[in-house]
Amino acid sequence: QVQLVESGGGLVQAGGSLRLSCAASGITFITRAANWYRQAPGKPRELVATITSDGSTNYEDFVKGRFAISRDNAKNTVFLQMNSLEPEDTGVYYCHAPGRFRDYWGQGTQVTVSS
Repeated sequence: QVQLVESGGGLVQAGGSLRLSCAASGITFITRAANWYRQAPGKPRELVATITSDGSTNYEDFVKGRFAISRDNAKNTVFLQMNSLEPEDTGVYYCHAPGRFRDYWGQGTQVTVSS
């Protein structure tokens, strides 16, 4: 069974940092892309960052230069390093992995940035 388990969310002051982790079972990240999405209260879920099977990364403009997505193949885990956090970054962050027949999502982890 495929499962994505997220951790690392929490409460942080503006300007601080958090490192989110997404540990996978049942799939291997080295063979597929992985994404981080987030959803702020009352707003649609939006893409934050992408890492492809060959290690290429892409970021949405609102996090470019502050966030970094990475992958540890030995641990089968994807990370999102978040620096210079702003209150606008507050939301539930989700790990996402496109599959062959369906997409897989983590349960989400809450990130709250206070001003």
